[in-house]
Amino acid sequence: MWHHLRKLIVDGKPMSRLPENPLILVDGSSYLYRAYYAPPHLTNSKGEATGAVYGVVNMLRSLLRQFSPERIVVVFDAKGPTFRDEIYPEYKANRPSMPDDLRSQIAPLHAVIEAMGLPMIALPGVEADDVIGTLAVEASKRGEKVLISTGDKDMAQLVDDNITLINTMTDTVMDREGVVDKFGIPPELIIDYLALMGDKVDNIPGLPGVGEKTALALLQGIGGVEKLLADPDATVELGFRGSKSMPNKLREHAEEARLSYELATIKLDVEHQISEDDLKLKTQDRDALIKLFGELEFKRWLSEAMDSRTAASGSSASESAAPAEAVKGEYECILDQASFDGWLEKLQQAELIAFDTETTSLNYMQAEVVGVSFAVGAGKAAYLPFGHDYLDAPAQLERDAVLAQLKPLLEDANKAKVGQNLKYDASVLARYGIELRGIAFDTMLESYVLNSTLTRHDMDSLSLQYLQHKTIKFEEIAGKGAKQLTFNQIPLEQAAPYAAEDADITLRLHQCLWPKLEAEPGLKQLFEKVELPLVSILSKVERTGVRIDSSLLSAHSLSLSERIGELEKQAHEVAGEAFNLSSTKQLQQILFEQMELPVIKKTPKGAPSTAEEVLQELALDYPLPKLILEHRGLVKLKSTYTDKLPKLVEPSTGRVHTSYHQAGAATGRFSSTDPNLQNIPIRNEEGRKVRQAFVPEEGYKLVAIDYSQIELRIMAHLSGDKGLLTAFAAGEDIHRATASEVFDQPLEQVSSEQRRSAKAINFGLIYGMSAFGLAKQLHIGRQDAQQYMDRYFERYPGVLDYMERTREFAQAHGYVETLFGRRLHLADINSRNGMRKKAAERAAVNAPMQGTAADIIKKAMIAVAEWIDQRDNDDVRMLMQVHDELVFEIKQELVDALVPKLVELMESAVTLDLPLVAEAGVGDNWDQAH
Repeated sequence: MWHHLRKLIVDGKPMSRLPENPLILVDGSSYLYRAYYAPPHLTNSKGEATGAVYGVVNMLRSLLRQFSPERIVVVFDAKGPTFRDEIYPEYKANRPSMPDDLRSQIAPLHAVIEAMGLPMIALPGVEADDVIGTLAVEASKRGEKVLISTGDKDMAQLVDDNITLINTMTDTVMDREGVVDKFGIPPELIIDYLALMGDKVDNIPGLPGVGEKTALALLQGIGGVEKLLADPDATVELGFRGSKSMPNKLREHAEEARLSYELATIKLDVEHQISEDDLKLKTQDRDALIKLFGELEFKRWLSEAMDSRTAASGSSASESAAPAEAVKGEYECILDQASFDGWLEKLQQAELIAFDTETTSLNYMQAEVVGVSFAVGAGKAAYLPFGHDYLDAPAQLERDAVLAQLKPLLEDANKAKVGQNLKYDASVLARYGIELRGIAFDTMLESYVLNSTLTRHDMDSLSLQYLQHKTIKFEEIAGKGAKQLTFNQIPLEQAAPYAAEDADITLRLHQCLWPKLEAEPGLKQLFEKVELPLVSILSKVERTGVRIDSSLLSAHSLSLSERIGELEKQAHEVAGEAFNLSSTKQLQQILFEQMELPVIKKTPKGAPSTAEEVLQELALDYPLPKLILEHRGLVKLKSTYTDKLPKLVEPSTGRVHTSYHQAGAATGRFSSTDPNLQNIPIRNEEGRKVRQAFVPEEGYKLVAIDYSQIELRIMAHLSGDKGLLTAFAAGEDIHRATASEVFDQPLEQVSSEQRRSAKAINFGLIYGMSAFGLAKQLHIGRQDAQQYMDRYFERYPGVLDYMERTREFAQAHGYVETLFGRRLHLADINSRNGMRKKAAERAAVNAPMQGTAADIIKKAMIAVAEWIDQRDNDDVRMLMQVHDELVFEIKQELVDALVPKLVELMESAVTLDLPLVAEAGVGDNWDQAH
């Protein structure tokens, strides 16, 4: 409820005040269609459209938030014909039938509205407008204030001193003055306005050739339809364009005008049995909302609904965090040896143990274990603390003694364990001399393999997604920002439920996710044979780390600072004034206002864009954008690598230790952080200097082994194109071979320029590039680019066939697959938005190649790691995985003997219809080796 008067805005101008607590009438049908056609075009993991539901519910939530109404009703059109169809059978005849993916959203939308406690009405024989008009006028006659929420301009005819319109999608409000401001006429003439112009959507005929300007001239000059028909000749005196022919038009089409008036008039006397009680807001059904938001996968609203249910129950934070089923069970805090012995017995007997560590840091090289938690069944979980250091701590078991007793269990390969991101736990335990074995499941990876794009794969997100349970957030017990506590500082009464819940929810997630994977044998095998073995391998790679030369980086930082300063000076000279090169606003002003460079693209707010791709295009013709791009690249290189890398050196090892994220990229590739090894530039000297700072230990060499043109080879295999397979089998330069085919030149006569164009075509097609994109990249005409592509597909028809088959498969299934069964879901593959659909189609072509490449190098890592483990010495270490490359540290005297074996392992990791080629480089730094 409003407790004060609000100043509302219409088209940016203040307008009259609304009293508190109006009757709110919502035009559900209007919003349903508008939400359907407006972004975001959402689908859930089952491929069901949800965007219209989201849009309408978002609008309703906004209304409830703004007005806290006591009375509100959502009105929809009922099924079947209305009285207007009897008057005029062609009424709305031009409207296409409701799209299937909109029709499917009506039932869930109605269910959500009902669960929100909102009254809902649909009366047969009339439209939603008529029901709203009747209720609004009845309330207005009683002197009540009414707010109609709609996006339909026809409703302006209802506005009076008590009735106001609000469009929640555009945040605009119209009272009587607002109608005049928007339309140039008062509400009383809106029906005449609609009748004169007609409506193509509703198939209201109107007067031929009468548009907005003519209609306003007639209405403002003479009056409504009946006045115009009573004296058609008076229109000549108005003097607008076409006024001389208007009298005849009015006489000839008088019946159409009157019919249009009748069709455009909202009925104000609909018979109904709607009582005052029927309009009152009811109590929300939170449980129903949680279920619906879970099914629709509206995660933020699901979380809010769960918070709301918790608050309503009056539970404390720690109580509310326990899963609904676990409230009846017990989360135990183990504080004495007897309890610990009892749990050790339970753990020995359990078929599967959920396990989690609580630590002092996210940095696995520095984290100290504070406690561990276990679960042996749903709701049967415990926390074992041994490192909490607050003053009034109860007696805790001693850490070394606890870990000594747990070590045999944790290192038992036959004792199956499940965790959430167990790579981290394995790395932390390794600091205490414990090698975690028996890693049978990892819920993060189970979710990732099942659907990499459905949700984030952290426990909080997975719990909401799959269990409709909101976990205790770390910030709830530790606080935020600079004053955030580390886990060892958190009191046990808060720490224990949090930690035990981690193990409990992990087990529950596994019980939910594993049957889904078992139902998909390909995904199950991918999980068991590829993703799960990498947990231990990546943990070891991360802990091994890589040496860097900090002094070299410091010198490079100094050099970059000087170059950045020079670029700033040059940019100021070109611009004719000093400005901040990092300021988007100043850059827009210099480039587009003062220098008047062409505006290639605009931001969502309408300002000229200064994005990377825009500057790259401008840099082809103008010097300043080129300077800006170089400046940006060097600033980023300096801040991200040359300044930061020395700070990331771990004192205990003298190395940097990245974190690889298995559940990061949708395609299956790893991402990495602190440092991000994937994004170090290699195409310019400054980036290569960063790689020069990655060095081996004394007595070792760095060896980089890289798959050659792996995605093109995968394209040849997947497409089965004979031309590509033959070229690769013969060991030909594939870009030269393509140039020979496309440009119809003998192989030996292909020019470097033709090879460059062929390379752009080869890689462009992998990424689903269009002729327009190719033309842009090669700086040629679109027609020439199309001819290149046409010739390519003539020579390599298997590629075109593969691309078409892949798009069709994606549209039918909502995903594509890699060679090894990894599924890459494409939410927009059937989108109504042309640009989004095209982008999804490009991704559909590319994703199987990127994903297959990711699977291949993962399989190679597993094969290489097994071989290294069998050697059981320190002669060779796997240090890094970057794109299609593995980097090793090998004893200098063994390089010649071991590198061929590593190359062989990588080339034989999988079997394709053509050879995989891995190329090795050796050096005293990464740049030399690469």
